[in-house]
Amino acid sequence: MMFTASTPTDAMPVNTVFSWFIRKRLHQIELFRKYPKEVQDEVFRDHIAALSQTRFGREHGVTPQMDLAAYRQSVPVRDYNGVKPWLEAARNGEPDVMWPGAVKWNAKSSGTTTDRSKFIPVTEDALEKCHYKGGKDLLAMYVDAVPKARLYGGRHLIVGGTGRAEEADNGVLTGDLSAIIINNLPWWCEFRRTPARSIALMASWEEKIERMAETTIDQDVRIIAGVPSWTQVLLERILERTGKSHLGEVWPHLQLYMHGGVSFAPYRGAFDRMMPSGIHYIETYNASEGFFGIQDQLGADDMLLMLDYGIHYEFIPFAPGDDILEQPHAETLGLDAVGLNRDYAMVISTNGGLHRYLLGDLVRFTSLTPFRIRVSGRTQSYLNLAGEELMVGDANAALAQTSREFGMEIRDWTACARPATDGSLGRHHWVIEPGKSTTNSPDAPLFAAALDRHLRTLNSDYDAKRTGDLVLLVPFVEWVSTGAFENLLKQKGKLGGQHKVPRLSMSPQWVEEVSSKKIDPSETHPTPIRL
Repeated sequence: MMFTASTPTDAMPVNTVFSWFIRKRLHQIELFRKYPKEVQDEVFRDHIAALSQTRFGREHGVTPQMDLAAYRQSVPVRDYNGVKPWLEAARNGEPDVMWPGAVKWNAKSSGTTTDRSKFIPVTEDALEKCHYKGGKDLLAMYVDAVPKARLYGGRHLIVGGTGRAEEADNGVLTGDLSAIIINNLPWWCEFRRTPARSIALMASWEEKIERMAETTIDQDVRIIAGVPSWTQVLLERILERTGKSHLGEVWPHLQLYMHGGVSFAPYRGAFDRMMPSGIHYIETYNASEGFFGIQDQLGADDMLLMLDYGIHYEFIPFAPGDDILEQPHAETLGLDAVGLNRDYAMVISTNGGLHRYLLGDLVRFTSLTPFRIRVSGRTQSYLNLAGEELMVGDANAALAQTSREFGMEIRDWTACARPATDGSLGRHHWVIEPGKSTTNSPDAPLFAAALDRHLRTLNSDYDAKRTGDLVLLVPFVEWVSTGAFENLLKQKGKLGGQHKVPRLSMSPQWVEEVSSKKIDPSETHPTPIRL
């Protein structure tokens, strides 16, 4: 059942209302764990009933009686560009376009692989029945596992994105998802949240970090939530200001860090150094498009797929190079047909007004009873120079293992494919920024050889292509100075919690922009060391 924990923290009873909510939600969560198909069928029926009342639904012939097969035939799989005309109409104030009623909020997201902004609708249903429900469920499952957890006597530090929600002439608000959520938090969350709203929504990320550090140092922080990359910046600044060696000396009752947005694996070493002993790490899978998963077991590296948040799921088997949008009516799989340990592109129909929407994320199922997943990458983020099919999940895991082996921390990284220009073999070019605690970076060829070894262990396709240096050469690893990635994002106007550098790309653009060294792909390190 849910989380398991052997040693509870000091006692403090939760209030009666939240105790009632915990019991109710744990029962409902257990229901969709046991009866996933029935719950997803109910979500689909509710979705079709609402969609039939909209312009989008009428234009696609959607009726309340339509079954799933007919829905799939009537509504093609689309990405953001495919649904943009309808989203823009709703953003301009037209009601009942993709979901009943008018859209009050739009989450602005630039993503990782493009400089163009996306505007994702956030309906009242999505806010209440998805995003906020996910936050409550996480706390419910955690308190069930650690019943004496002392979460509610102190503050909850939320590290959100930058920028206020901006109001258009028609009253529609646009901003980072975090800004929308903070502006609309229910009272039970707002009265424990820190920092003050005026600080949390500051547009200048650097000034915001300083003000957050300054105002939270003397508070009784018990929960931290935020994207690992930017949360690390704040926590390091707090330790610098206080001169403390770890956060337990700053916040003695700190016990929970909730993270998401990027893989935690490369950042784990830095957080273990900064956090007090006994800290619990819980991963969430939350995006502008919806709240999809919660880590429901302490110490696990996967998440329970949340099936009753008003999101209907479909899955498309994926291999690097696949262009899903070329076949918008290609067969998709339901939960009853997916398998373990392969990559699926996720297609969602949501109470935010997205219908058979290609999210762009890839997931792997780690369990089918109940359905648990890991985020394994992006449909446009992989390395496949010679059929190695390297996805972000394996790259993150290999990098984390290699950094632990060398006793170093990783602050940020990206990698690209480097085809040879002279007919010789190609390679992968990794650009890595060490963490602040790493004063001397390891020898790059030695690190590259260890990274190569871990990649070969994790990925059989990569291992086959690396055998004997016959198809693919050992990776090229380059260290960059502290702040290199942050400076690049700042130059692009993408500094802050919602913005990320793509991890893997067949294009060298991001590597070349952050790199200080332009390599010839046929160039080698000194003779690779076989470990």
